[in-house]
Amino acid sequence: MRLLVVVAHPDDESFGCGSVLAAASAAGDETVVLCATLGEAGESRIRTDDLAAVRDAELHDAARILGVGSVVVLGHRDSGRDGDPSPGTLASAPLATVTDQVRAVIEDVRPDVVVTLDASDGHRDHAVIRDATVAAVDAADHPPAATYLWCLARSSMMQWAQHVHGHEAYLAMGDLGTPDDEITTVVDVSRFVPTRWAAIRAHASQTSPYDDLPEDLQLEFLASDRLRLVRGTDVLSR
Repeated sequence: MRLLVVVAHPDDESFGCGSVLAAASAAGDETVVLCATLGEAGESRIRTDDLAAVRDAELHDAARILGVGSVVVLGHRDSGRDGDPSPGTLASAPLATVTDQVRAVIEDVRPDVVVTLDASDGHRDHAVIRDATVAAVDAADHPPAATYLWCLARSSMMQWAQHVHGHEAYLAMGDLGTPDDEITTVVDVSRFVPTRWAAIRAHASQTSPYDDLPEDLQLEFLASDRLRLVRGTDVLSR
């Protein structure tokens, strides 16, 4: 099997889809990560004059840990979460342009499975890459057998919101996370949790959303992959 994971920023491949990649690699499958930006708008835990270069290196280090065969970066700039997106950022790019870029990679890689983010965390770059990926699959001359959204389940996100400081604002968002009844595929990836943590730690400039959670809540997010099949036939159920 050949797997293509399409994400918006360095660390999405580890914080989000890390177990999808690790499981595919362990099964002997070919894996490719397509990342739209280098995360320039993110905050850094380390001092640097070139965050994009740091995050690019972290992306490649994490990919090696996850057994990824190759990494493709589109070169859009990180849009950040707020304000009018600047020229050159992912959120300012025409959706058709991003779709064509993702489609070109699909035609080159010819994946059997494509996975991208559900964007239920509200980040606009995640929404752009989700929409562009699904549109690219629909337009591809060689569409994959299955296309999934990697999901933050609403039930998991509500547990998280109850734990984090200032959770009232999150609880007020009725659409926080993907509704559990829309999730089509749940895969036990508990054996890949150590690999997942190693990949997460490779992103030393970033604070992971799991760092300050109790162990049971960490495992809620890391020990199972929750996916929503949006195109094709479910091939990841095991």
